[in-house]
Amino acid sequence: MSKHIGAVLGAALFMCTAGGVVAQDVELRSFDGSVELEGNLISYDGAFYRLDTVYGALTVSAEGVSCAGPGCPDLATFVAEARVAGAATVAEGLLPDLLSAFAESRSMSAGTEIGEDGPVYILRRADGSAAARFTVVPSSTDDGFTTLLNGTADIALALREPSAVEIRAAEAASPRDPPLDDRVRVLALDALVPVVSDENPIDALSLPDVARLFSGEITNWQELGGPDAPIALHLLAPGFGLAQAFAARVLLPSDAGLADGILRHESTEALAAAVAGDAYAVGITARSGIGGARALPLIGACGFSQTASADAVKAEDYPLTAPVYMYLAPRRLPQLVRQFLAFTQTENAERRVSDAGFVNQLLTRTPLALQGERLTNAIMSAGEDVDLAELQNVVDVLATAERLSTTLRFNPGGADLDIQSRASVARLAAAVERGAFDGRRLIFAGFSDSDGPSSINARLSLRRAGVVRDAVLTAGVAAAPDRVEMITYGFGEAMPMACDDTEWGRSVNRRVEVWLD
Repeated sequence: MSKHIGAVLGAALFMCTAGGVVAQDVELRSFDGSVELEGNLISYDGAFYRLDTVYGALTVSAEGVSCAGPGCPDLATFVAEARVAGAATVAEGLLPDLLSAFAESRSMSAGTEIGEDGPVYILRRADGSAAARFTVVPSSTDDGFTTLLNGTADIALALREPSAVEIRAAEAASPRDPPLDDRVRVLALDALVPVVSDENPIDALSLPDVARLFSGEITNWQELGGPDAPIALHLLAPGFGLAQAFAARVLLPSDAGLADGILRHESTEALAAAVAGDAYAVGITARSGIGGARALPLIGACGFSQTASADAVKAEDYPLTAPVYMYLAPRRLPQLVRQFLAFTQTENAERRVSDAGFVNQLLTRTPLALQGERLTNAIMSAGEDVDLAELQNVVDVLATAERLSTTLRFNPGGADLDIQSRASVARLAAAVERGAFDGRRLIFAGFSDSDGPSSINARLSLRRAGVVRDAVLTAGVAAAPDRVEMITYGFGEAMPMACDDTEWGRSVNRRVEVWLD
């Protein structure tokens, strides 16, 4: 083999792709004839051959070689295959719209066939031939992770992060591959919301009250200021990611278990319809699946109220934000499938996310002048640790600025950004790179909860603001420092978003906001 083979061939550690071809003898030859390579063709993904050779497994770009032998694929008729499994809310309520939009963006048509396990979405070229087949298995987040880990799915749709057991299983199954946290995309945003009928007089609930309701401690609406009537409880089926997220984020912190007699539903539509038709019912569902029911804001003991508005969910100011995740298999996916994944990060795709009832991740801007509720809350919570001078300092710095919807938060007990925040860093860096903020100033404003001395909290909030700024600078490799000024401030406890009397309230308050001046 020629010493120049490195210019044509690249070794890879990827596992064989789904939809790969049966291994057969082939010969790859560079167009100038200087390089020849023989082996068994393991797979072809529309852009690269993968061969088992005497040199080991090699991945070769199809652009630089011709293929000869019985195992060579027909490049003109190659069909990219992908199997997607997981959260039915996403598989049925969002994914079809995104596949259709992707097809349009590539001048293809999209059709559907009924497969053995679920719908098969087929993307066709202008001549009617199939270019890609996405087999979609709507099920639960549990099933999505299971099929991803056992190798029968390429993409898992999830409404929660993997459990410790699932993370260990992934490491055991593919110890040399990237961990699950490095194989994840945030597709959209959703939120957990309590819902009632329009006939129910209750206008807000606290998270402790929600926990008491679904643990069976509260059984009559009269205990919450409502009518003297028993309470009917509704949740999604146990395997759904939203149901598990609710148990982990609301019930576990209160050391409560689920009450007996909770009515379970296999879809958000069924839950919303059941609650909307019963004046004495309450349910927990997805913001994207409220239907005819009425969502209640969450209220804290200190009087702060959070509604699951699009801006609040996008900024994670709402305490029960629920990102929609795509976890990827540790193998090279076909080129057209990878192009679809890239498409999901575009503005076109983000518009489809909103149209489907989810919250997109496009950056929005809100000036301080339109955030009166935040200022009111800040004034109400001011006291011994936060005086008027500190509030005036916040206003002085941010008075002429606009808050971007990107808000960054950290994993509990550490300085690592959470999954959604890592995705937000990438989006913010991309905006900087394409010149969206040229000639402006980005302010990274750190805030803290009130746990501990205020002086330490101020320093901690400044340090976290610096971590985020550095992460954006690192991600934005093409962003020249002189194009956008990036500065940090640490405001500590000065502007809380939620009451500090619960862990979820404190976690909402520990954040880094991004402002544009």
